[in-house]
Amino acid sequence: MVSKSPPIPRLGVSAGIWRGNEVLLVRRGGETFGGLWSFPGGHVEWGEALADAVRREALEETGLRIVLKGEPLHHEIILRDAAGTVSRHYVLMVFAATTAANAEPAFASDALDARFVSVEDAAKMPLTTGLDRFIQLTRQMVRP
Repeated sequence: MVSKSPPIPRLGVSAGIWRGNEVLLVRRGGETFGGLWSFPGGHVEWGEALADAVRREALEETGLRIVLKGEPLHHEIILRDAAGTVSRHYVLMVFAATTAANAEPAFASDALDARFVSVEDAAKMPLTTGLDRFIQLTRQMVRP
């Protein structure tokens, strides 16, 4: 008899990438968070270390090489349908990072756009759930 495994949360990574006083945001494509702005990131591949995964995702989505700062933070997203049933469950490890002072993103992968913005401008954008908190937390982690 074949038993079906219960669904499990998806493990992902993202990075608050700072260039001076600006943070890099990407506008998501896809159905789940399409059109919303977020940190670059994605799923961890089998056998891939978290730090390697976030560096890979940043490079794939933005073309930028990053330097990680401090220990990652934890963010959990549980989405429910109209009936209250869990439709998606993500566990994200959120890293703080910096990049070169003259770095310019070139959006790719599932990103529709990518740009460095001030914290004030980010507050006016449609962000993924909880991102405003992680903008502040990662900002504190990269400041000397």
